[in-house]
Amino acid sequence: MNTLIQAPVSTVLEQLFADADASQAHLMQQMAGLSPEDRATLMASARSTDYRAFYTRAKEFHLAVSRKTGALLYMYARMTKARSVVEFGTSFGVSTLHLAAALRDNNGGALISAEFEPSKVAAARRNIESAGLSDLVEVREGDALETLADGLPESIDLVLLDGAKALYPGVLALLEPRLHAGSVLVADNADWSPEYLEIVRSGGRYVSQALHEDLEVSVKL
Repeated sequence: MNTLIQAPVSTVLEQLFADADASQAHLMQQMAGLSPEDRATLMASARSTDYRAFYTRAKEFHLAVSRKTGALLYMYARMTKARSVVEFGTSFGVSTLHLAAALRDNNGGALISAEFEPSKVAAARRNIESAGLSDLVEVREGDALETLADGLPESIDLVLLDGAKALYPGVLALLEPRLHAGSVLVADNADWSPEYLEIVRSGGRYVSQALHEDLEVSVKL
């Protein structure tokens, strides 16, 4: 069984990917006018005023994972037989739907997803409901360093990091006590978070590999 390619999930995803493609083109036009320094501030600043301002301004942009990354997320969740998943950065729910579809095909589970922007929280919840996956997903509104600080499952099988890049180390610190040997971490645009890469690539706690499109995949040892 592959819920991912069946309606209503496939129908919702096709529309979201079409919207994301249009959104991405508009975003690239805006980013093209920024200096490298300004772009680095937007993408990698750890100051809450910077990343909150960026994600507020970007509330109309999907900032979605690619089709290839979405398929990989589904595959990782199926391969690991994941039952508990945490996602940092819901946006409009593209990655959320891939992960929740995998949970459905794993015979159930729970996905906790954190999103800062209220309008995206509302849109993601609508999309998840339209896809028939609401029973598997909880979308938490607010800063992930607060919303993921408690109320998590004792054991986490898979983590997706795809929010403010500077927060990757802090979010990982919250989740790490609940990871087990074999837990999978997927970090999108990980090159914008050198501190996170240092954590997963050194110290002997993870085996980690850079994949396509600036994607870092790590397994807890």
